[in-house]
Amino acid sequence: MDGPEAARSDDRPDLPAQRAAADPYLRVDDLRVRFDTPDGVVRAVDGVSFAVARGRTLGIVGESGSGKSVTSLAVLGLHDARRATITGEISVGGRQLVGLPDEEVRRLRGRDMAMIFQDPLSALHPYYTVGRQIAEAYRVHHPRAGKREARSRAVDMLGRVGIPQPARRFDQYPHEFSGGMRQRAMIAMALVNDPDLLIADEPTTALDVTVQAQILDLLADLQEEFHSAIILITHDLGVVAQVADEVLVMYGGRAVEHGSVEQVLRSPQHPYTWGLLSSVPSLHGDADTDLVPIPGSPPSLINLPAGCAFHPRCRYAGRNGDRSRTEVPVLAPAGRPGHLVACHLSAEDRDRLYREDVAQVGVAR
Repeated sequence: MDGPEAARSDDRPDLPAQRAAADPYLRVDDLRVRFDTPDGVVRAVDGVSFAVARGRTLGIVGESGSGKSVTSLAVLGLHDARRATITGEISVGGRQLVGLPDEEVRRLRGRDMAMIFQDPLSALHPYYTVGRQIAEAYRVHHPRAGKREARSRAVDMLGRVGIPQPARRFDQYPHEFSGGMRQRAMIAMALVNDPDLLIADEPTTALDVTVQAQILDLLADLQEEFHSAIILITHDLGVVAQVADEVLVMYGGRAVEHGSVEQVLRSPQHPYTWGLLSSVPSLHGDADTDLVPIPGSPPSLINLPAGCAFHPRCRYAGRNGDRSRTEVPVLAPAGRPGHLVACHLSAEDRDRLYREDVAQVGVAR
């Protein structure tokens, strides 16, 4: 698989960009998710907005603790209402989910929207066969379906995701599947009801490179078949470059950059995005060049730094006076249409500094 600099050409039958912007299947506006803890309020997601149309893939990237998975769980209504406070708007197929009764959200989950979880071994029940679990997911939304019909549907889905001898595999348990096969089974379960929105949370974690490529190709093929909107949550920019149409970069629970894959990976505008790119080996750079990791650690979501949350780790924070330390930057146009960045640096400074960093770390622009 090529590195993030090799952003894929848009050769799939996706929706035109104009229609994607005007007619999103999923729209998230000013989403905020907070958890009350004995140590204080965790501001896990703080004012995030994005939209995804059917046939399009949005990659959400960032370090652990940036708010990626919390955002996806909020979309699916999987947070415990007794612990989480969720505000903002989440619209799926034109239907507002925030404030909707749990039973109504449950009816949508699995039918209109579904999720591929990060660890299929823990997501699949060890005491039931894989096929039974997929068939059960089908019968929940098709109560009139009999066992034979549900079994036939599950076997068909196992075959469609590339599992050999699906009729025999139907009766096997999760521990009898390899890691890649379990992930395929999770994809089959997520797609068994033909959902219009699919959220994949780190779907290739702990898989070897060959199996990872197979899973990503499978997702692309299934998206072409079902025309689903996909949210891909990952920390791997190479994965984003291969399959995503747009990229949302999150840090400290906030969106710091948003744009097309071409814009974000070839002309990144935020120093945090530069750091993510500098931490990835390049196919075209000098093999002897050291990677440049981002210094420091992600911030505590209970006690976020004032101003720009990234400023304690940003070596350019001193170039704009005290604004980085006192003023929270907002997403604003970064030049090309649709490219947004939350940074106090001027466009001229960002362009010049990024060129210098590119030359330093040997990343092809």
